[in-house]
Amino acid sequence: MVITDWKDIKNWKEIYSSRVTTADEAIKAVNSDQRVYLTGNASVPLQLLEALVKRAPEIYNVEIAQVLTICSSDYVAPEMAGHLRVNSMFISPNVRAAINEGRGDFTPVLLSEFPLLFKNGILPLDVALIHVSTPDENGFCSLGGEAGLTMTAAESARIVIAQVNQQMPRTLGDTAMHVSRMNHIVEVDVPLTERHMADENDPELVEQIAGHIASLIPDGATMQLGIGGVADAVLKHLHDKKDLGIHSELISDGIIDLVEAGVINGSRKTLHPGKIVAGFLLGTKRLYEWANNNPMIELRRSEYINDPMVIAQNDKMVAINQAIEVDFTGQVCADSIGPKMYSAVGGQLDFTYGASRSKGGVAIITMPSTSTLRDGSVVSKIVPMLKHGAGVVTSRNHVRYVVTEFGIADLYGKSVRQRSQALIDIAHPQFREQLTAQARELNYLGATLQPPQAGKTVQAAAQTIAAPA
Repeated sequence: MVITDWKDIKNWKEIYSSRVTTADEAIKAVNSDQRVYLTGNASVPLQLLEALVKRAPEIYNVEIAQVLTICSSDYVAPEMAGHLRVNSMFISPNVRAAINEGRGDFTPVLLSEFPLLFKNGILPLDVALIHVSTPDENGFCSLGGEAGLTMTAAESARIVIAQVNQQMPRTLGDTAMHVSRMNHIVEVDVPLTERHMADENDPELVEQIAGHIASLIPDGATMQLGIGGVADAVLKHLHDKKDLGIHSELISDGIIDLVEAGVINGSRKTLHPGKIVAGFLLGTKRLYEWANNNPMIELRRSEYINDPMVIAQNDKMVAINQAIEVDFTGQVCADSIGPKMYSAVGGQLDFTYGASRSKGGVAIITMPSTSTLRDGSVVSKIVPMLKHGAGVVTSRNHVRYVVTEFGIADLYGKSVRQRSQALIDIAHPQFREQLTAQARELNYLGATLQPPQAGKTVQAAAQTIAAPA
């Protein structure tokens, strides 16, 4: 939090009222050839973004720097070309087409380093569009649902345009920004965007995967849970666990029931004991209301939350992240389908490495064993080699556990031969024979050896097999 002068705190109401304006007027601060930060996740300032789209025909070459945004794709529509151009560090569905069609940009970066691009002047910011709560008695607003990625960006921008929302929860931690730091203020009273994590095409498959993952989570663990139905389903399998904690880039509705049941209490956390520590909220109205002024929750900057060296300070750190495909050597692709960009590294490598360095840590990569293509054909997600052009998000050197609905493959300390077999064992049964043959063609498994004949020693049998025909 930037230090604010006492005179500003004393006179905050006067400052605030002098800066209140309409969205259309505030957005006039955005001009051609500027870079604008857009707060993301469920905290996209929709009214400010709508005003920016309206202004777009009047301005040119404006870059919008963002991560995940849950909103419409109006601002990346083809008619925005030459006016607005997104530069996303995480490809959400609403901007995916624009990026893959060359109308937008993708910048690969670890989530732990994303805010530092602005702080260190790699991507200087002219304007930050932020979404905050109403001010408290001293004039401090809370960044509410999205603090992790936004605080540093807002501090780095020359101009801050704030959407002040009556319905934004006041979250605690490193979330406070004084109204004197906001150049333009737009008041709204609108609900936050909701995201239901449990929406999956195959709930039975998700439950099978979640059951395997839950078996790897010990009592007293601190957990990171990524986006999606698998993470939400895992939480439902943890009611028999004890003294769990949370250190995660995001939290969603699924943790509420476990907190109320006493399962998540943070009592054994070695870093921030008793606190749920995260970067942002992503869920439903129930989560946002529950997080409001909740002293158990602390939202902090992503460069802290996602720092592997910080993560590793949590004993029994469990990281759960998803993959698109995994090859026989353990390389994990999670950001592209071949050369076609799909998402990004996000926090996967940050948390995989941090959990691996944790005392008693568990780093998990999970995915269904198969994927159904648009033409209806089914393919294995465990593959001999990643697709041509596919990105390696978690390297074969960082990978630990891989989980599908058919079980758990422990790859740590295992040879390529052992990894290949372990992954084939958790592949879909209809592909195992084919995968085994492909592994042998690559000399990952080697030829099938016959067991020694009765009465022969192992050494003699080996000599027989090695003898020329």
